[in-house]
This record gives sequence, C-alpha cells and structure tokens, in this order.
Amino acid sequence: MRLKKLKLNNRSSFTIFEVVKKYEELKVFSFNFKYIIGLSVIISLFPSCKEDPKEPFQPSVKPQKNITVKESIAISQLWTKDESYKIKRFVERRGWDAKRTETGMYYYVYVPNEDGQKAKAGDVASIQYKIRLLDADTTLCYSSENGKTEDVIIEMDNVESGLHEALTYLREGEKAYIILPHYLAHGLAGDLDKIPPLSPVLYEINLVQLK
Repeated sequence: MRLKKLKLNNRSSFTIFEVVKKYEELKVFSFNFKYIIGLSVIISLFPSCKEDPKEPFQPSVKPQKNITVKESIAISQLWTKDESYKIKRFVERRGWDAKRTETGMYYYVYVPNEDGQKAKAGDVASIQYKIRLLDADTTLCYSSENGKTEDVIIEMDNVESGLHEALTYLREGEKAYIILPHYLAHGLAGDLDKIPPLSPVLYEINLVQLK
C-alpha cells in the first residue's frame, strides 16, 4: 500500500510520514531552543566565576625621603670618622711611627735623609711610587714602570691633593709610606678603574730628586 501525498502551499509534496517526522523534529528543536534560552537567562543572573582582570601586582614602594644638607653632612662626618679609625688601626698593626696631619693624612718616613733638600710648592719632584688599597691584601693598583721616575710639580700638577701635601713633608732621597683618606685621594667616585669609591689609599713614595 502506497502512502498518500499531501500538497503544502503548492510548492512541494510530502508524504504523511514525512510530515509527521518533520513535525516531531520541529517540536524537539523548539523544546531544545527554549531550554537553551532559559538556561542562558538563568546563568546570566548569577555572578561570573571568572574574576575581573586585574593589573599585575605592584609592590608598594614608599617614596624615598630626600636627604637634607644637614643629614648629608652628618653621614659624611660619620663615614670620615669610621675611615679615620680604620686608618689608625692599619698603622698600629704595622707598628709604624707615623705622623698624622691636620687634614687626616698619615705619613711614615722609613728611609730618612736629614741632609736632603726639603720639598716645597713649585718644586718638580721626580718620584717612584706604588699605590695600594687598604684592604686585607693591600692590593696593588698602580706603580711607576720599571723603576722609572715621574715628575710632579708640587701644588700645580693635576694629581691627588693629598699627594701634593705629602711631598711637602719629605726631603730629597727619602722614602715614605703615605695613607690618604678618600677625600684627599680619589674622593666619592674613586678613579673609575682600579680604585673603588670612597677608598683610602696607601702610597709608597721614593722622592728621588727635586728640580
């Protein structure tokens, strides 16, 4: 027995079986669509489980307080006092009979020459030298090359201010150990090479000749 066909809107023909099948599919689709819409509405009523995006964690940093001139002077004085104590202890451990000047320099003439000419401002001093740090190993930083001398015009050349002062305490032919605090040597920054910032230094000086 063949199934009868029905015409729908005169556009196409379907069997009754096909119409029933389409109807059932539409009911299922309608139910599913309503279910999806309803579920979406319910979900929208609840807050999202996903947290709102936040900016990356930034540790709180308190703004640094500007150091006043008075505080800066106090810090410098404490540093200088501590440095002076370390230099003094360095001299004592070596048993040197060193003299301390008003500027805070120490010098110890270990090869004296009482008959030698006393150095003064304007003299050309030909010297041999070694420059060391005041660390545990008294690290050698610089020295005159192969026993050669270098000339320094006392109080005029562009060298450490403490070296000018130290030379005026020596006589021609004398050898001395000279310890300069940082403010008479290479200051706050060091020499940007082998001598670190704020470093006292040890000079071994041989005043070979005065011109």
